[in-house]
Amino acid sequence: MAAALLVTLAASAGCDAGTYDDSGGTKRPSSPKPAAVRLPPRHAGFDYQIGGAYPPPTGVRIVSRDRSASPAPGLYNICYVNAFQAQPEERSSWPADLLLRDAHGEAVVDEDWNEALLDIRTPAKRERVAERVNGWIDGCARKGFDAVEPDNYDSYTRSHRLLTAADATAFMTLLSRHTHARHLAIAQKNTAGLAGVRERAGLDFAVTEECGQYDECGVFAKAFDDRVVDIEYTDAGLRSALAHWGDRLSIVRRDRDVSTPGSKGYVRKAQ
Repeated sequence: MAAALLVTLAASAGCDAGTYDDSGGTKRPSSPKPAAVRLPPRHAGFDYQIGGAYPPPTGVRIVSRDRSASPAPGLYNICYVNAFQAQPEERSSWPADLLLRDAHGEAVVDEDWNEALLDIRTPAKRERVAERVNGWIDGCARKGFDAVEPDNYDSYTRSHRLLTAADATAFMTLLSRHTHARHLAIAQKNTAGLAGVRERAGLDFAVTEECGQYDECGVFAKAFDDRVVDIEYTDAGLRSALAHWGDRLSIVRRDRDVSTPGSKGYVRKAQ
């Protein structure tokens, strides 16, 4: 992992010597942060293995795996955590009042993945949700991961206007502080509309899905100084990403189920 860059926490977040409160904007003095985080190398071989771990293909230097898996020896390892939504098998374990509910008291659900959105509308609820997510981040640190990828930062766009971008940024700021305290880097997952506030949220690099397909790679490349890993799910998206950003970003084509080799539908291409 010598090719990865070590930076101080303040530098990795792109901030000066201040932090932001949970409301998402008021600067206050920060305490000293002597620890360092390791950032992923730019334009490096990448594999997305959140659907199941397997030996990384030759040439891979960065790999993302689910928090339940172990890191790949000798590589830069990103730990996937579903931070803003409750996975179906875990929904019942969340306190009922931490699931976002509509005016009828029904849980608001991301229909694509059958995941209930978490309620991060108030500082008190953000702290309670973060307590659990931070426990998962602690597990990533104990296992030896280098970074964390908190998924569904953009869940506010699926909340029927019950959540706001400010709620999402305030919650992400809590996670980034804790992640940095555990000496891990933290990624912005998708959410191009919030790339401009990555410094406030304390985010170090980006993990994007289909930035080539949707012509968003430039937004992330600019915000994160090319420190971007991108997953494309179509051949057309891969061609577009490689044509425009293939010499600058880390890009891979995977199947949408992010399956393992030998599984029906498994796809992995890097060119």
